[in-house]
Amino acid sequence: MERLFSQLQVIDVQQPVVRNIVSIRQSQDLFDDLSNSPDDWAAAQHVEDTVKPPPYSSHSPVIDRPFEDAAWFNAVQWPFDHWQSNRYSNGKFGVWYGSAQAETTVYETVYHWYSGFLRDAGFETESVVGERKLYNVTCSAMLLDLRPAFLREPRLRHGTDYSFSQQVGARLHSEGHPGLLTHSVRHEGGENFVIFNSKVLSEPKLLCQVTYRVEGQHIRIEKQVGVEWMSIPRDTF
Repeated sequence: MERLFSQLQVIDVQQPVVRNIVSIRQSQDLFDDLSNSPDDWAAAQHVEDTVKPPPYSSHSPVIDRPFEDAAWFNAVQWPFDHWQSNRYSNGKFGVWYGSAQAETTVYETVYHWYSGFLRDAGFETESVVGERKLYNVTCSAMLLDLRPAFLREPRLRHGTDYSFSQQVGARLHSEGHPGLLTHSVRHEGGENFVIFNSKVLSEPKLLCQVTYRVEGQHIRIEKQVGVEWMSIPRDTF
């Protein structure tokens, strides 16, 4: 552990990071009272996503308007108020996760949605639909760069055993570090941002809304209803 920490470098991060969260939006039902055609629903949804104004415009975490408050809570604050055990937390403090690429957030969240929820509930062979929202959130912080250590230390990239990475996260949190940058375990080539302090996050803006569908041997991801954006084989997990 000491050797790992002695080799860590700091990286200056000033960029948007993609956050992928659960949504209650039922995209396939929004426009079915206007037309019986799924093509018309998809076209209407595309227009709505194109012309919809950004849900957040403030450059300060101090929020004045209700819709801005909702965007901030959903895209940023929720994990800091609801602590859960995960890769870099033992459940005694909150951690915010985001990715450099939207595709990486899909691989990360599909894994937990399918393996940690559907499979545990016995629904892994059912046709299930899940709704998500992706936000761009600005990150401005000096983060510890864990990417070189990730490649050297197999315990940091273990698929299910989080004990070592939780020790790393607990130490960084206790020492007051704002967060770290690391490679994704679920998406080769992807990068994840692990944030311990919400003050380094700002300006959440809705990027898109997506649907996850378990169909046969694949999990299909749609940005537009009925139009496949990504497809992930179930045996990936």
